[in-house]
This record gives sequence, C-alpha cells and structure tokens, in this order.
Amino acid sequence: MVVRLPRGLKRLPYRQILMLVPLALVLWVAVRHWSVLVEGFGHLRHAEWPWLLAAGAATCGTWVAASAARQGALVERLPVRRLLATQFAAGAANHLLPTGLGASAVNLRFMAVCGVPLARSSAAVALYLLAESIARVGMLAALLIAFPHALQLGSLLPDGVAGPLLTGIGVVAAVALLVLLLVRKLRTIVFTFLRTALGEARAVHTRPWRAVALWGGSLAFPALQAAGLVAVGLALGLPVPPAYMVVAYLAATVAVALIPTPGGIGSVEAALIVALVAAGGPVAVATAVVLAYRIITVWVPILPGALTLGALVRMKVI
Repeated sequence: MVVRLPRGLKRLPYRQILMLVPLALVLWVAVRHWSVLVEGFGHLRHAEWPWLLAAGAATCGTWVAASAARQGALVERLPVRRLLATQFAAGAANHLLPTGLGASAVNLRFMAVCGVPLARSSAAVALYLLAESIARVGMLAALLIAFPHALQLGSLLPDGVAGPLLTGIGVVAAVALLVLLLVRKLRTIVFTFLRTALGEARAVHTRPWRAVALWGGSLAFPALQAAGLVAVGLALGLPVPPAYMVVAYLAATVAVALIPTPGGIGSVEAALIVALVAAGGPVAVATAVVLAYRIITVWVPILPGALTLGALVRMKVI
C-alpha cells in the first residue's frame, strides 16, 4: 500500500523549515540556561582581554583539528572548505543534542553527500571517536604520571569517604564489564563498533599522511580545548599552574563522557569546577573561570554555528 501525501504537504519548503530547527534549539537551550549566560558574561567584563582572545583562537583551532582528524579517519578525500564548515556546524549540533550524536549525525550526512558509502562513513566516524578517546585518555594518563599531585580529590571528600568511593567505582566498573559480557546484544554492538573502527584503521594507516592527520588532529583537539581553559584561567587570575588546569580539564571531560546531556551542558560545568578546585583553585574563582570558558567555547559559537548548519542544509552540503 502506497501512502500519498496531500498536495499541500508536498509544497511545504522542508529545507527552509529545517534551517530554522537549529535556531529554535539554540533559543530553547539559551532560555533554559539564561542565568548561567548572564553570570558568565558578567565575569568576562573583569578579565584580561588578550588571554580571552587566546582562548577564542584556541577554540577556532579545535575546528581545524577536528577537520584534520575527520579526514584522517577516511581514505577518500573530502572537500577541505566544506569539511571545515561542517565541523563548525557540527560543533553547534553537538551542543544541541546528546554529546557526540549531533556531530556524528552531521558528519555522516556530509560524507553521504560526498558519495562515501554508509559502511565506510560509519567506520570513519567510529575510528574518529576511538582515536579521540584514546588520545584524550592517553594525554590524561601521561600528565597524571608527570604531575601526580595535580588533583587532590581526597581534599574535597570527608574523612573515610575516599576509600569506599573508589571501591564503589571499582564495583560499578566490574558490573558494567559483567553486563557487557553477559548481554549478547550489547556485546555485539560494542564489538561491531571496535571491529569496524579497526578495519578502517588498517586501511587508513597504509597512507602515512592520513595516519598523521588522524592522530595529530585527535591529539590537538583536546589539547586546544585545554589550552582555552588555561587561557581563561590566566585571564581571570586563577591561582592554579597551567599544567594542573590541563589535567583538570582532561579529567573532567573524561568523567562526563558517558553522561548524555546536550554538549555536556550542566555536567561539564560541574565537573570542571570540581576538578579545578581539586587542583587547588578557590571555588569562587574556579566557578567564574568555568562559566567564562563555556561562554567562549559554547555560547558565542553556537548561534553562528547553527546558522552555518542551516545554510549547509539549504545548500545540500549535508
């Protein structure tokens, strides 16, 4: 049975309507977090502007790094300018949808328009996510070895709580691993994801420049994000060494990676404040730094990013 749409529905300008969806989502998110926006902009008035400009430059660099990593995860060559514009738009989508889903959906659609088969584009997305996760966790591990006292989480907890908390985390991790091993469907999904990513990785690593782009971009992306936080911290006079701020940023983002909030809004702020306080920063200054940092990295780019996303939809780039 074929369902026919009424003639009036066929004439609706669907692409024009889709252009307005990102803007509507921006407005909805902004209204929900209006008090945070006002407070964050208030802190920016008292900051040293050269450092804020450096934070903005680092944020712009993340789109270049993401473009390099996305191209490095795919054997086929993608159009450079459209790829860069797509990463800018994907950043806005990532702040409007649960973390990772927005950017992945935008990039899958972009690669489909570029003629990449779904199997290969899905593998490229899986490889990018795997490489970025390895790079972020690897950087955190290396810095924790180099600066073992960067985070003093025990000082934030009452006496006798740290041990049981670590035990609880271990139990949760063990239960998660057990569920993964016992639930066949979940195990299949995870193993398929890894097998797909590793299969694409073998093809990519036969081309040295693709491998350099993949791992260079994957390392540069969290490094530039952390550099933005350091710049904002210096702008507002946070009394924490820059290396400790980098550790705090990486630890906070790794901790909230599995929390499905849009762009990490809410969860990232809380985790960053806790991490900066654990690194030795006063609570008030750490809160101001985090709010100002999120203004620069999330709220300032989100409107032009949404407009770019709408334009790319209209131009059939995605």
